[in-house]
Amino acid sequence: MKKVFSGSVFSVQGGSNAACVSLLGSALKTENRKLKTSVGFTLIELLVVITIIAILASLTLSTAGYIQKKGAMARAEAEIAAMSASLESYKADNGDYPTNANSGTNTNSLYGVLSPPSGKVYFEFSKGMTNTNGIADPFGTLYGYTYTNGGGTNGSTNNGPNFFDLWSTAGSTNTNAWIKNW
Repeated sequence: MKKVFSGSVFSVQGGSNAACVSLLGSALKTENRKLKTSVGFTLIELLVVITIIAILASLTLSTAGYIQKKGAMARAEAEIAAMSASLESYKADNGDYPTNANSGTNTNSLYGVLSPPSGKVYFEFSKGMTNTNGIADPFGTLYGYTYTNGGGTNGSTNNGPNFFDLWSTAGSTNTNAWIKNW
């Protein structure tokens, strides 16, 4: 009797039918045991994989938030530098910086001076940089601007310091985290 086994096909050539059934039955049992032991993943293996994926995702998301904040800070620094240069140009043409007697949070007057509807435009504000309250920084808060005629006495602009303050809170209440021109 000759046994031929190829994959899941089993045949016996020659011999009796009882021997064939006996050999076929034992081969199928062996094949079934092999299938039962190699099916699926255990619960522990799945939990380990899910935990590793969760750790990698949290690392990626925290890094992405940090990179976005650094990008917004760099953009705010560049915008403050550009607005400071345009204020210097305004002073060169008009003899003084634009005044803002209001609190430093209302930059509507600064917007009107740097980008007037007619006349010389000192600064081109990009889309989304302004809103109805004033000039917005990349964090969604308003830039601050303060200048009080050079701090002179009796209405004179020649006495005292002649500088302005321009800043972004960078979305923080901590003044050490603010982005400033000074």
